[in-house]
Amino acid sequence: MAIKELTRMGNPVLRKVATEYDLSEIGSQSFLGLIEDLVDTMNENGGIGIAAPQIGVSTQVAIIKIPSDSERYPETDASELFIIINPVIEVIDSEAQGFWEGCLSVPGLRGYVERPRKVKVTYFDEDSNKKEITLEGFLATVFQHELDHLFGKLYIDRISDLTKLSYEDEYINYWVESPN
Repeated sequence: MAIKELTRMGNPVLRKVATEYDLSEIGSQSFLGLIEDLVDTMNENGGIGIAAPQIGVSTQVAIIKIPSDSERYPETDASELFIIINPVIEVIDSEAQGFWEGCLSVPGLRGYVERPRKVKVTYFDEDSNKKEITLEGFLATVFQHELDHLFGKLYIDRISDLTKLSYEDEYINYWVESPN
């Protein structure tokens, strides 16, 4: 399909609760095209996840794939490609863990966000199968970040200490060695 233009902070589509995806459409040409557009756009922009609202499509579809050679997150483990449709997220352990997050829709910035360390996500996959996954650590944070996009939230909404919101260059210069 195509690399799509990213919607950026300020675009109202990012602040809307996306509509549930019509499960009868899974496997259709439009569905396959949407997934291909998400993958192409994520890969072109060096992302590890992207949600449909980030390409202007207000529907509850997101993908996540942490590559083994992620430039933005070199300290992380690779993951499979997750295609997530109509997710429900449940906090299993609310103890906070913090990571510096970035976002394709908020270019040039990083922010330190604390989120629950363990969550369970129930969703449909690309074959209409209902799945349930329990996540911990960085992957739990990535899922929470991407699924926030489906419910009108951006990571900057979750920053509790705005002194830890930084431009990328300053993040590299001043925060990489001492993240807290």
